Amino acid sequence: MRFFMWLKVFVLLAMSTAASAHEVNPTVADLTISEGEVTLELGGNFESFLAGIDLSTVENTDDAANAADYDALRALSVEAFETRVREQFGTIAQNILIELGGETGVLTLNSVEVQDLSDLELPRLTQMSATIANPENAPVQAGLSQNYGQLILRQQGAGENGFAGLLGAGEMSPILTAAGGQSEGAWDTFVRYIPVGIEHIVPLGLDHILFVLGLFFLAARLKPLLWQVSAFTLAHTVTLALGATGAVTVNPSIVEPLIALSIVYVAVENIFTDGLSRWRPALIFAFGLLHGLGFSTVLGVYGIPEGQFLPALIGFNIGVELGQLIVIAVAFALVGYWFRDKAWYRPVIAIPASLGIAIIGAYWVLERTVL
Repeated sequence: MRFFMWLKVFVLLAMSTAASAHEVNPTVADLTISEGEVTLELGGNFESFLAGIDLSTVENTDDAANAADYDALRALSVEAFETRVREQFGTIAQNILIELGGETGVLTLNSVEVQDLSDLELPRLTQMSATIANPENAPVQAGLSQNYGQLILRQQGAGENGFAGLLGAGEMSPILTAAGGQSEGAWDTFVRYIPVGIEHIVPLGLDHILFVLGLFFLAARLKPLLWQVSAFTLAHTVTLALGATGAVTVNPSIVEPLIALSIVYVAVENIFTDGLSRWRPALIFAFGLLHGLGFSTVLGVYGIPEGQFLPALIGFNIGVELGQLIVIAVAFALVGYWFRDKAWYRPVIAIPASLGIAIIGAYWVLERTVL
């Protein structure tokens, strides 16, 4: 009876999490200040804008009260959605905050380009170009309204002096001129990207959470867990750096199913063995290479500021490690510390949990390949 209860819980979890494919990412904007004019190139998830989702309060559009409006907009064709963006540009412009010498600027729409994605489970990118007349060449500040969430702002045309930074929801940039502005320092960038890494594990990285739990349920003891986590950390650090620099590029449609398959493997092996084999750390290392490529796509979305790559990379990687440690600490506090020495720990907790993880991973493999 207990076995079927576990099975039902994990099947339901697999179905519900598989449908949650609309993670919220920051909007990216390139700002150019030229003689008499300011140009803004904005790229983001415009369906969430038009649906009225408050991106400062949700981490996945499926969790929003108006998720149905988002899904209806996402189902529109490229042409129909481009028309909708143009029709509602006034609403969008009210949430793009450009101040010229302290006065609100008026945006004029130049172009809209909508990414053509056939998979409705994937958020699509819309690129918008707009200009603001600035006849007095007044200093500029830019940002998004609170409900539009985070903004990656990159100043173009000012060389090494151009501002680049991650702005929080509702936060305005420092004062910018054509000659540039004060960018974030290395320490500020490092600190900003730590929570980005944590967030990508807890709560957004359910696939990575399940992989780490798969490592945990082999044996809830420090030595075997340390060997596995060390191999995983070393591997994903390597490919995270290579992927983020562009030295290695792999199509996500290949990486994501393999990540899901790695979850299945560690979970199934847990069912048939109760100790760390000599070759498991090597396999975990190989799987870590895959997960690192997955992490690198996040940094690509966040658009690491030019000249601040290393502190952003280190901060993000530390955040990922902290996220993994949070998962392990919670699992140990809830299960490992109290029950690991019980004779029934493995048949009652470790094996059913590993089976559930394997079922979810197998569902994801199918979803990411054939469904």
